[in-house]
Amino acid sequence: MRAVDAIMECLKAEGVDVVFGMPGGANLPTYDAFVDGGIRHILVRHEAGGGHAAEGYAKATGKVGVALATSGPGATNLTTPICDAMMDSVPVVFITGQVRTELLGTDGFQEADTIGITMPIVKHSFMIQHPDEIPRAIHEAFHLARSGRPGPVLVDIPQDLSRAEIDYEPVTDVRLPGYQPTLDGNQKQIRQAAKALASAQRPVIYAGGGVVSANAAAELREFASSDRFPVTCTLMGLGSFPAPHPQWLGMLGMHGTRTANYAMDEADLICAVGARFDDRVTGKLSEFAPKAKFIHIDVDPAEISKNVPAHIPIVGDAKRVLAKLLLEYRALGADPGRLEGWWQRIERWRSEHPLSYTDSEDAEIKPQYMIQALYEATGGEAIITSDVGQHQMWAAQYYHFGKPRQWINSGGLGTMGFGLPAAMGAAIGRPGELVCCVAGDGSVQMNAQELATCAQERIPVKVFIMNNGYLGMVRQWQELFWDGRYSQVEMGPYPDFVKLAEAYGATGLRLESKHTLVQDMKEAIAIDGPVVVDVKVTREENTFPMIPAGRPAREMVG
Repeated sequence: MRAVDAIMECLKAEGVDVVFGMPGGANLPTYDAFVDGGIRHILVRHEAGGGHAAEGYAKATGKVGVALATSGPGATNLTTPICDAMMDSVPVVFITGQVRTELLGTDGFQEADTIGITMPIVKHSFMIQHPDEIPRAIHEAFHLARSGRPGPVLVDIPQDLSRAEIDYEPVTDVRLPGYQPTLDGNQKQIRQAAKALASAQRPVIYAGGGVVSANAAAELREFASSDRFPVTCTLMGLGSFPAPHPQWLGMLGMHGTRTANYAMDEADLICAVGARFDDRVTGKLSEFAPKAKFIHIDVDPAEISKNVPAHIPIVGDAKRVLAKLLLEYRALGADPGRLEGWWQRIERWRSEHPLSYTDSEDAEIKPQYMIQALYEATGGEAIITSDVGQHQMWAAQYYHFGKPRQWINSGGLGTMGFGLPAAMGAAIGRPGELVCCVAGDGSVQMNAQELATCAQERIPVKVFIMNNGYLGMVRQWQELFWDGRYSQVEMGPYPDFVKLAEAYGATGLRLESKHTLVQDMKEAIAIDGPVVVDVKVTREENTFPMIPAGRPAREMVG
């Protein structure tokens, strides 16, 4: 059969039910195969939208997402979602077309060194050099993307090789001798970690996105509940521990709660699970958690001690390691009374420094209240995607995520334009569930063209635009750290989002009163098909609390 028909068979064997992409000259053979391939294809309006949609699908389902693009600009348009997937450990296979082999190195039309361009931002890549390599490369790409620390894998296929005839035989096993991720964790180190936790007077469990990736939320809850361990999560880890839980301290980091950040600052032992001690969490690294020893559990050995030295390093899958750690900890019979004084301090921080804001005295909608209203309107049950900026931080603070894969955002790369296509992918991956995108008036315009995809495919995403007329987070930094010298952050009244939505075939609404906001949101959610809701909010509200960049947690402001 043709190699491209073999690709369809490989995708089906990997359980792929949908791919996102756009055709072009170099991948036309692949698109011909879709005619009879039996796999749903979503035609996006920009390759970056397709890449982010594949990310949203992967984050919402835990399955591997797939995005396709042609050569040259098609492939280079994927570099942002590829890098985004790398930073946030998202399993996506990107399949790009390439010019014919006789044109390689000649600067042929739409030729680009896709492998070279993306090499620093992929987990692995394959440059196909013979058509017989294609089936195994596809299966190896899926294996690499989903196993160990998940991540993006690229397969670049020259057009002439993709249309070649091959003797196809199904690949039933994938063995990569040089790639054997450590999953179970060292039992001796796990036992040491249990003993350290049993003797700690001020412990904190610090959970990251790796808990979500490993489907380890149940194990995290069970372990935390085995004693009164305080738990905090990173932006990427939200939902891995239920926000309403009494042991939940809130999110930590730059815009986290004072309780979580103060607890980390005063802890004597921090148990990090699937987290990488990035700068948004640590603040000034040399002054991060100065009184603490560190247990670091991560499936990627390169993360252990990369930023903060681990006193007890454990390389392994979070789900497996937490299950073993629970057994070891229970066997020790630790005295829960030792944590009483620690919890008294935590409760004092909670009462003295709750998340709060000054509400308006009239109908004006404060951005914090917008998120609270959305939480009420959705019953806290929606899958929430977001773009990047103030609205992202307010969503993280005020939408209380109770389960994993409910919060889908761009953390490491901080990609504006992520939210709408990610919502599209999440809605396709989990049909029948409510998917809401919280966007800013600046970031939503970076991939607004995907509204056309939503309308054509009848993807019922509900987009709530927090419209303050600014590039809000940049404006906030200019106010606080650049003497209020606003430079190129005024967005103006353009576009009219209601008209824009209607032009794309979606429903457009504008909300301007807090008094009816919850009911108005419920009515918007009830509308069939994609909906864009333009919510006018306070123009110059700041996101607090905040750790200024490069400062320690104890110097939070706001």
